[in-house]
Amino acid sequence: MKVGVFELREPLPELNKPQALVALAPWIDAGRVGSGVLSFLEEKFHAQDLGRIDKPGVFYDFTRYRPVIYRMEGKREVRIPNTLISYIQGAESHDFVLMHCLEPHMFGETFVESMLAVLEKLHIERYMLLGSMYDSIPHTRPLLVSGSASDEATSATLRRLRVVSSNYQGPTTINTLVSDEAPKRGTETMTMIARLPYYTQLEEDYAGMEVILRLLAHIYKLPLDLSELKKKAEEQYREVGLAVKASSRLREVLQVLEMSYDTQAMKGPEAELPPPLAPNVEKFLREIGEGLP
Repeated sequence: MKVGVFELREPLPELNKPQALVALAPWIDAGRVGSGVLSFLEEKFHAQDLGRIDKPGVFYDFTRYRPVIYRMEGKREVRIPNTLISYIQGAESHDFVLMHCLEPHMFGETFVESMLAVLEKLHIERYMLLGSMYDSIPHTRPLLVSGSASDEATSATLRRLRVVSSNYQGPTTINTLVSDEAPKRGTETMTMIARLPYYTQLEEDYAGMEVILRLLAHIYKLPLDLSELKKKAEEQYREVGLAVKASSRLREVLQVLEMSYDTQAMKGPEAELPPPLAPNVEKFLREIGEGLP
């Protein structure tokens, strides 16, 4: 079934109060947190394929998102970068549509319109963008999550869960238009972004995945066992701690980050994110992060 530029399976599944969980790479997927959260849920609840863009080359530059050769049971296969959609039924009170989105290089407005068409076709009640970005957060403190919602009751829920408001201004992705336009078409929107320490730069940040999954489990009453993920997260950050101890400059910066974090925490749940770092400090942390194991 063609919906915008997407080809969806037929017949469409009958979904119970469907919620769309969305990861957007590479724009807001530092440490593959959003992608990892979706993959965790897909494996846990045995997700089924729902659809993908019919002709991904219309939107993606394959010299920037590279096709990948792999072997499946001895047979050579080629995986073409694409935006993929799956679904989960019977998780709890809601069914879920999971959207692994790649940010388009071309024809962004057409991509956005097709995303909105899919939300309408599947009668999605809530479109939730899940992701992560690097920030002035110390690895020695609980990770912060920033977010917002188009519905006031949902916004109040986020505040109770200590999801902080973001004061970000600057470049964004064309996919932001999905969150702007969806409420006008009857779909609630919500965003949760894990803030990761600048200097970690992990390929997969398990602590970021864990904090987002715990929030989802609370909001939707999902029976998630996150003990193994927590163990991996603790091991990763233990190794980061050892690397920090080996750098006197980074130890000094870490103390500043901790003081800033603790000062903001004293202001209570209404506090915003810690103030941005000076550009030279931010640059230093990024460079250090590239050298950490």
